[in-house]
Amino acid sequence: MADLFPEQQAKEKKEKPHYTGHRDRLRERFVNAPDSLPDYELLELLLFIAIPRKDVKPIAKALIDRFKNINGVLNASMNDLQYIHGISENTAIALKAIQKTGLKILQQDIMGRPILNSWQRLIDYCFAAMANENKEHFRLLFMNKKNELIADEVQQTGTVDHTPAYPREIMKRALDLGATALILVHNHPSGDPSPSDADVQLTRQIINAAKPFDIIVHDHLIVSRNGTSSFKTLGLM
Repeated sequence: MADLFPEQQAKEKKEKPHYTGHRDRLRERFVNAPDSLPDYELLELLLFIAIPRKDVKPIAKALIDRFKNINGVLNASMNDLQYIHGISENTAIALKAIQKTGLKILQQDIMGRPILNSWQRLIDYCFAAMANENKEHFRLLFMNKKNELIADEVQQTGTVDHTPAYPREIMKRALDLGATALILVHNHPSGDPSPSDADVQLTRQIINAAKPFDIIVHDHLIVSRNGTSSFKTLGLM
């Protein structure tokens, strides 16, 4: 039996998948210099967990080819991810769970804090949450007297170029929460963050609806994949 041991070792070495060494080297590179890895190699590391017994390098490269970068991959829909050969439903769920975890971290980083003193964090969160959506969403950020963020809610979801928003419902929700200030946020799937005439009109309606309740509307942000605009900075409120 002892004489067979070297043969067994040789057989196991021969049968060892060719990508095993690549995985080990990639893990070592990540440990030593995590910022040096390009997007597709970071994706490989994520896919190692979801797909343990397959060469995932071609899958990672196909994802980047289709969705441009790691942000595009993680923000892609479950259905779109599964169009890529090698991405099962379970793998798509794993990728979306990573995206939602990152978003939750950004949200928790601003929740309960004075939001006006954490403006860049707020912009980063809104961009991560909404920039890649293919439909318009109208988001409300509710604050207390200390301007601490007490609630973050999507009020309405619309079409690719329109989201209905109702000032009366916004005020009712603000009063239910005991909010004294608001920041309005919505996205433009077109990629252009410029406010439309309808956006300006709606903002004025909400500001007017808030005045009798002494609720301040601090700003209205428009988020797109090409950037973010602020009504306050643009002098529109």
